[in-house]
Amino acid sequence: MSPRQMMIEASENEIDENAAEFSADSEAMVARHPMADRAENLRIVEAMLFAAAEPLSVEAFAQFLPQGTDVALLLADLAENYVHRGVNITQVSGKYALRTAPDMGALLRREKTEQKRLSKAALETLAIIAYHQPVTRAEIEDVRGVAISKGTLDNLLEIGWAKMRGRRKTPGRPVTYGTTEAFLSHFGLNELTDLPGLQELKAAGLLDGNLPPGFDVPMPKLGDALTAEEEPLDGTEEVARELPLEMHYEVDPAEAVTGAQEQPEN
Repeated sequence: MSPRQMMIEASENEIDENAAEFSADSEAMVARHPMADRAENLRIVEAMLFAAAEPLSVEAFAQFLPQGTDVALLLADLAENYVHRGVNITQVSGKYALRTAPDMGALLRREKTEQKRLSKAALETLAIIAYHQPVTRAEIEDVRGVAISKGTLDNLLEIGWAKMRGRRKTPGRPVTYGTTEAFLSHFGLNELTDLPGLQELKAAGLLDGNLPPGFDVPMPKLGDALTAEEEPLDGTEEVARELPLEMHYEVDPAEAVTGAQEQPEN
């Protein structure tokens, strides 16, 4: 091999060694670059927050990050980046979670009317109040043949279908109950006399064909004026809500006025 060829080969070997060394050094620099590590750690924290079903503690994040990582600093930086976004990173009982930004709550809120059914006891009580008003609690229990729980009347007062009218002029001065305009409106009645009578209930199949002798459906009394047997409330009664709850009860009007014929329940 000529001296010239030997020099060329030595130069090529030196170039290859320098290139290999530069490549190894570059890879080491990339692997050790602090900003690259931090960006990856932020991505890990962000992914954990997004996938978590419940708030995460600092210790939970630390399990998936390199040892010695300042988790609190990462969370603080990430939270700052999310300040003006649709979701924020918030602390909940010392843990961290993604939550909808407070100013987005009104835009995302959807109100839905809750559909519920009155209990059988409430239907029977409502029917008795409608047909026998003004009626006291003791009189309701006498018609039903069973005591009624306090919650049954409270529910009817709460939804605005029944109200306290006055007090009976008898020993103990019991409160008398009656129906309201909301009751008439819900059941599509112009006045209480539009409630179905005996023959209408029979025709609809809502009454037994073999009724006891002398059985009759009472005629409701008209008007909100107190009768001669009542006196005004004295303000010591438990105050019912003036406005009914924003809910509608799935009740058939005929069921409401005939419920007391079925086996009563508390």
